[in-house]
Amino acid sequence: MRERADLERHLETALAPYAVRSADSRGRRVAEDEPPYRGRFQRDRDRIVHSTAFRRLEYKTQVFVSVLEDDHYRNRLTHTLEVTQIARTLARTLGLNEDLVEALALAHDLGHGPFGHSGEDALNEAMRGHGGFNHNLQGLRIVDLFERRYAEFPGLNLTYETREGFTKNLSAESRAKFGFLNDRPSLEVQLVGHADEIAYDTHDIEDALVSRTLEESDLESLALWRQAVAEVLNEHAELKSDHRLRWRSAVRRLIRILAGDLIAETERRLSAQKIGTLAEVRSCAQELVGFGAELRPKKVELERFLRARFYYHPRVREHAELWQGRLKQLFAYYVDDSARLPDDHRRRVEAEGATLHRVVCDYVAGMTDRYAERRWSEHCGEQPVA
Repeated sequence: MRERADLERHLETALAPYAVRSADSRGRRVAEDEPPYRGRFQRDRDRIVHSTAFRRLEYKTQVFVSVLEDDHYRNRLTHTLEVTQIARTLARTLGLNEDLVEALALAHDLGHGPFGHSGEDALNEAMRGHGGFNHNLQGLRIVDLFERRYAEFPGLNLTYETREGFTKNLSAESRAKFGFLNDRPSLEVQLVGHADEIAYDTHDIEDALVSRTLEESDLESLALWRQAVAEVLNEHAELKSDHRLRWRSAVRRLIRILAGDLIAETERRLSAQKIGTLAEVRSCAQELVGFGAELRPKKVELERFLRARFYYHPRVREHAELWQGRLKQLFAYYVDDSARLPDDHRRRVEAEGATLHRVVCDYVAGMTDRYAERRWSEHCGEQPVA
């Protein structure tokens, strides 16, 4: 059997000098003996995939509310898998640590509540004056505290480098509060954030077209879409008469355009900043992974279009706003009487001194769409939505 140290050496011979290496990890919050046949980040990945929070992503909204639409549209789990696929491809090309990137990508949406960003808005509003709600911080709380699978420690006890993925938008003060050093995130963390953007920029277009929420003619004002379609038709003129395959080919080409630009621009920035070590990545004042100056405004144009024409389309907003109101009702139901909470959550209030609002928020945020629907129907179904 090849021992872990041998496997790590084999895998890390292909890494760029500025990539994160498993052997140099800043470790876990609780020290553990590492298994003989898996690297540290492989173990993080496996713990994430086996977690309850990861399984719940299957029934959480990406854009279309999962309990009201059919099965052809993306949910939070399929989105996560698509981000992971894109991120691993980018990592391999740039010589970054694929195992760490995979763990980061698989974990990146664990903190999302039910019903997508509308659900997050509802929870943040309900928690006004009580610390608010942020899905990145909630993801960190899940992997640090709420997953209960090990006798030795709460949470999943992930490595520093994987946990760091939840801190990408935190201030230095907030990073310190959660035990992180005041330095820049690794290239692997930076890359996954942009792989997430590539995934939702492109796949949300596909869902919008397949659902007929948008027509292809609606996209013709977008420079990136026109480029993708033109390249596809230049290679396959017969797709002029096959709209569905043309859409999907254009979406794939758009992923290629965005990914190719990110690789080229990242390599340019690394060269310009003379980055040769991980320490230099962490001390660099600017973000090193990103898109080029020519593409960035086109990408912003696409994202603004999706926000205005898809995410705020009446079909999407009607369902989102319905469940935004219902989640606030459900939240109020549990805040009104803590005895209504499950025993393990109630104990956090009674025995551990946690605030009732935060405990209720943790409970509701952990619900899937369909579980929240059942609980609302059971407890609040006859109330008018505010």
